[in-house]
Amino acid sequence: MKLEDVRSVTVVGAGIMGHGIAQTMAMAGYDVVLNDVSADALTAGMARARSNLNLFEANGFLTADEAAAAYKRIVPEVDLEKAVANADVVFEAVKEDVDVKRGLFNRLDAICPDRTILASNTSALLLSEFSSGVARQDRVLIAHWWNPPHIVPTVEVVRGAKTSDETFTLVYDLLKKAKKMPVRVNKEIPGHLGNRVQLAMLRECWYMWQAGVASAEDIDICVKGSLGFRLASIGPLITNDLGGNDTICAVGQYLLPFLSGAPEPPEAYVKMVEDGNYGYKTGKGFYDYTPEEWKEVIAKRDSEFLQRLKTLYW
Repeated sequence: MKLEDVRSVTVVGAGIMGHGIAQTMAMAGYDVVLNDVSADALTAGMARARSNLNLFEANGFLTADEAAAAYKRIVPEVDLEKAVANADVVFEAVKEDVDVKRGLFNRLDAICPDRTILASNTSALLLSEFSSGVARQDRVLIAHWWNPPHIVPTVEVVRGAKTSDETFTLVYDLLKKAKKMPVRVNKEIPGHLGNRVQLAMLRECWYMWQAGVASAEDIDICVKGSLGFRLASIGPLITNDLGGNDTICAVGQYLLPFLSGAPEPPEAYVKMVEDGNYGYKTGKGFYDYTPEEWKEVIAKRDSEFLQRLKTLYW
């Protein structure tokens, strides 16, 4: 199958990631079927897609007619077999659980057309952990989107041991056509590329927070105004080149022995989770916000992200 042969996309899972993936592919002109086992989840996912399309329209990415047309291209369907009957590509966005994904991929392999490519949105799992029972090994890979998926440009395209060059290239090109910034990850590795970098940074942030080096707010401000400010325009390795690898290497030789090398999250952070303080999901985490305050945080985030998207990447 070639890029020009792709007409229909199915997204399985209408939650935090799925509705945004569906919106993105509909904005790119594809017919999209959004599937979930829960009718209520589908209703909520469609409402979020409509709201997000309104946001894109308000920020000048789409006209009113284009937003309306994109929404009409998304069809909700609770029956999985019906949802994938005509799918050229399936993006899976279900629970980050090996057994759940394994069961889904085995079923998709059985009910999808032979041509269908199966792409998982797993954030960290190895493809081989849940797709080993799939017959179409050449047409299975990972396409890991970042939250919020309809705004954040990068999608990691991770090939499995038997993913064909044709499949790897097609999904990469499909995402480029959808105005994303796909990156090629050439082999399986836990956490892929981005989450390994993110967790390395988070481990140090968690350590400094627990040790009382700085508050959660000051840690966030520091990263936003320094690393974050630069990284929106230039990546870490070109930053090395621009700063001088002799200098950066010397800093590394001095500082790396002092950094946390813990193989697990620190005790205070684990206790936060065990106490049920999940952040936005429960209202309290590093920050203790009311529901209205959390809405303001998300609205501010999305507005700033869209401005950055338009300036730097669109």
